[in-house]
Amino acid sequence: MSDTTATPIPIPSLIIITGRPGSGKTQLAHALARAIPCPAICRDEFKEGYVNTLGEFATQTQDPNRHVYEVFFETISLLLNRHITLIAEAAFQHKLWAPKLEPLQNIARLRIILCNIDPKLARARHIARGLADPNRERFHDDRPVQAAREGRELPIEIYDPPRLNVPILAVDTSDGYQPAFETIASFARG
Repeated sequence: MSDTTATPIPIPSLIIITGRPGSGKTQLAHALARAIPCPAICRDEFKEGYVNTLGEFATQTQDPNRHVYEVFFETISLLLNRHITLIAEAAFQHKLWAPKLEPLQNIARLRIILCNIDPKLARARHIARGLADPNRERFHDDRPVQAAREGRELPIEIYDPPRLNVPILAVDTSDGYQPAFETIASFARG
């Protein structure tokens, strides 16, 4: 007699990497994607691809941020529904992003890695990155960098990370990673 009990299909993991601009989240996302291995889906890279394709038409035809937001989540949902574990990286803010993240708990095991850093240090890194790459402004409406070029300083915005009932690991990204990268990778693998 054969066993007719089917083995359940494992569900994929969605590792969410978030933090304020300049916190090192993109670098961590790509490092974890190599370590796990799995794809890293980075919101800013989507916007760069979109603007690279449409150029000046990106802002003339519609709100590029809204368009990229929708495509970003469509891509995440598609991959998760196809049983692909992945990393999603963005400066997820609770109010805007939670409505899109919460339903993903039905199709994936979510984990959040929160890149913590002193807001002033993050701002300094953010501005240094923008000043070092003037081409970046073509893709991103980067008010803090524009202000720095004009000798002005803008107030640092409040960062409100997503608050979901999922495992969360806070990582200090001020100087390397605390906890160590191996611990972060272990958490991500779950």
